[in-house]
Amino acid sequence: MHQSLMVPYFSWQYSHAKHHRRTNNIMDGESHVPDSREEMGLGSKNERHSGYSVLHEAIGDGPFGMVQVIAHLVTGWPLYLMGFASTGRLGQDGKVLEAGEFIDHYRPWSKMFPVKLRPKVAISTLGVIGAWVAVCTAAKEYGVLPVTLWYLGPLMYNQAWLVLYTWLQHTDPSVPQYGTDQWTWVKGTLSTIDRPYGIFDFLHHKIGSTHVAHHLFHEIPFYKADVATAAIKAYLEPKGLYNYDPTPWYSAMWKLARTCHYIEDLNGIQYYKSLEDVPLSKSSGKKVD
Repeated sequence: MHQSLMVPYFSWQYSHAKHHRRTNNIMDGESHVPDSREEMGLGSKNERHSGYSVLHEAIGDGPFGMVQVIAHLVTGWPLYLMGFASTGRLGQDGKVLEAGEFIDHYRPWSKMFPVKLRPKVAISTLGVIGAWVAVCTAAKEYGVLPVTLWYLGPLMYNQAWLVLYTWLQHTDPSVPQYGTDQWTWVKGTLSTIDRPYGIFDFLHHKIGSTHVAHHLFHEIPFYKADVATAAIKAYLEPKGLYNYDPTPWYSAMWKLARTCHYIEDLNGIQYYKSLEDVPLSKSSGKKVD
């Protein structure tokens, strides 16, 4: 099933397990690991000199928000699998990746994986190649349009929702991100957020509205997740440890696209900051909203 969706099964099995083990860990997390101020193209005094910070200034708040949405929902998943976005900063040996290094899901020798996993990673990559060969063969036989309508379109829809869920469940201006000096499994897990998704709760087995339970007890089957969530909420909420945002998912997505751009440092307890709060360069004109 995973291979038919262009997901390298054993590779993602490993990285998703790591996502659960290292949730909201700034250095060793997996998926939606926040960018630092420097990676966003900001200097030590928040001067804009490259990257997203310059792009934001050039196009304005609203258009940049749209860039964020498109980058996440359209290109986010393949870029993540290729190691170019949203991965951790440490290799599996615990060492910080050097400049230019990336950890992808396809190379058996990628620093994401221990040596013993290399045969399984190779099998997963060959499976993805086989799936693409099948898609190209089908396009040659039946035409590009039918394959796009019946496969590529639904595939992109699937990938967009996968990224949207992980983005919304672990990102918010009020939710902390932890450096290695502050992170613990409990802290990271309790930084997960439950949100309502309307009809999609039914269609997607409530994965977004019971995500705290999913991270605390991932063995729980989906048909018991709402019962577990009620019990978890009753225990954690009085202690101020249960995160729930009633904002509709589409409004929450737009809020995150405009407010959660970077963190100040890789150490300590950090909260997302927005480029909209960074002063414009002296040479720029008025920012367009």
